[in-house]
Amino acid sequence: MNNNIAVIFYGPPGSGKGTQAKLLSDKLNLYLFDTGDFLRKIFSNPKFKNNKEIQAQKRLYNEGKLVSFEWVLKNVSQKVKELAKLDQSVVFSGSARSLFEAFGDNKHKGLVKILEEIFGKHNLYFFYLDISDEESIKRNSRRLICPTCKNALLAFASSMKNCPLCGDKIEHRSDDKKEIIVKRLKEYRQMTLPVIKELKKRKYKVIKIDGMPAPYKIFNKILNYF
Repeated sequence: MNNNIAVIFYGPPGSGKGTQAKLLSDKLNLYLFDTGDFLRKIFSNPKFKNNKEIQAQKRLYNEGKLVSFEWVLKNVSQKVKELAKLDQSVVFSGSARSLFEAFGDNKHKGLVKILEEIFGKHNLYFFYLDISDEESIKRNSRRLICPTCKNALLAFASSMKNCPLCGDKIEHRSDDKKEIIVKRLKEYRQMTLPVIKELKKRKYKVIKIDGMPAPYKIFNKILNYF
């Protein structure tokens, strides 16, 4: 029997998906699959600067639009299968964002099905971190990121120029402008919330958690499920 697990965190932009995924990864020794970070690494890789397909997806991403579901599913699925060969448990932040990515169609297996085949349905965990649109905009528009530590808890230190943990220069992400956040929220409601509804319909357990408390309090609640 497969004792490895797969965990997916859902929630609007700024709800803490990445933070909780990182904490759980460290605690349970899971491979941290941050889809946004995974895509940004592809987009920033110099060897892909002349790749027309990748550059087209990069333009969509930088404009705050969702990149191609089929393109994301192809790349994420490939990586998941590589991890499975290494007998590695995994935690996701940001996948699967659409019904197609989650459940596929007649020609494509969705990520949820792939994970179920690898880990077993009873070893899949879905968490939904809930915050308001107002809180999402507030958090994202103030957020600073350390590209090395992936530390997103620097929003309250706007005068800082360097990460207090590693010393790297902290920065705003290109998709954290208010107008882009509003677009991402709209697309989240239209594209991702239906995934949560469909998961429940298909009898997957989706655990809803208030995303407003301090991260450590949220994390303690999450740990109760393992």
